[in-house]
Amino acid sequence: MHTVAILALDQVVPFDMAAPMQVFDWTRLPDGRPAYRIRLCAATPEVRADGGFSLRVERGLEALADADTVVVPGCSPAAGPTPAPVLEALRQAAAAGTRIASVCVGAFVLAEAGLLDGLRATTHWVAAQELARRFPDVRVEPDVLYIDNGQILTSAGAAAGLDMCLHMIRRDFGSAVAADAARMSVMPLEREGGQAQFIVHDHPPVPRGSTLEPVLEWIEDNLAREITLGALASRSGMSERTFSRRFREQTGTTPLQWLLRARVRRAQYLLENSDHPIERIAQQAGFGSPTAFRERFRRVVGTSPQGYRSAFHGKSGSPAARV
Repeated sequence: MHTVAILALDQVVPFDMAAPMQVFDWTRLPDGRPAYRIRLCAATPEVRADGGFSLRVERGLEALADADTVVVPGCSPAAGPTPAPVLEALRQAAAAGTRIASVCVGAFVLAEAGLLDGLRATTHWVAAQELARRFPDVRVEPDVLYIDNGQILTSAGAAAGLDMCLHMIRRDFGSAVAADAARMSVMPLEREGGQAQFIVHDHPPVPRGSTLEPVLEWIEDNLAREITLGALASRSGMSERTFSRRFREQTGTTPLQWLLRARVRRAQYLLENSDHPIERIAQQAGFGSPTAFRERFRRVVGTSPQGYRSAFHGKSGSPAARV
């Protein structure tokens, strides 16, 4: 039987820990036998969880040496640096060929252990920049749900940890067993799109009183119109060259990229809050055609406009009707 060790560190995020435990525990082979043996382990007998309670853990770090797979859940930032014995135990497990996976910000622990050096990795999109800053040898990709490097896997937020676990189950026992585990978890075996669809694409901050503030407000109010660089420069009383330079200095991006981001955000809002057809939303957001809209939207958000609407549209109706 395949043994999975869930490593609970100080200030562990409860859902990051419980979700893998549950999905692996629910997994059954075609003859009904459990597919996995689950072991919760920690560096100390008692572990504080993020949320104001503690866990009593029966197994220590030696459980990592006996595991076929080790899962490292995320921890609260209040946990501080990972203890050296934990990092060494992870390194030894990796050297022995054990499969090691992280959930959400558990990727920081793998990076501290040096297990992600030179590899692609992901984490929650909110923490992706910090992971890349602290560990420059890691190739951070913030727009995917999970990354499988073979022996080392990383996932985005806690729900993406379930996607990763289902992926590992399919690797271990095939699609039929994984599909059954997905049904038990009441989730699809594969979700459309990646983490990009959840990222809030806010504009870079512009200092209050900036010379660009009026023109940026005008852009937001006129997204459905054709907007040219010349028109923006003229409204700002500058040449196109000067305007482009000032724009990049104050926002860190180009006028075109700012405009496209604003249009995608407007389209996301309309997909979430209206029943307008895709063609009308493309026009309202200022895209030249529905085809151009679909291509740009998928490039930025990682899924189609219809797929995004299916995931995020705020449908009306009573709670009873939605059960």
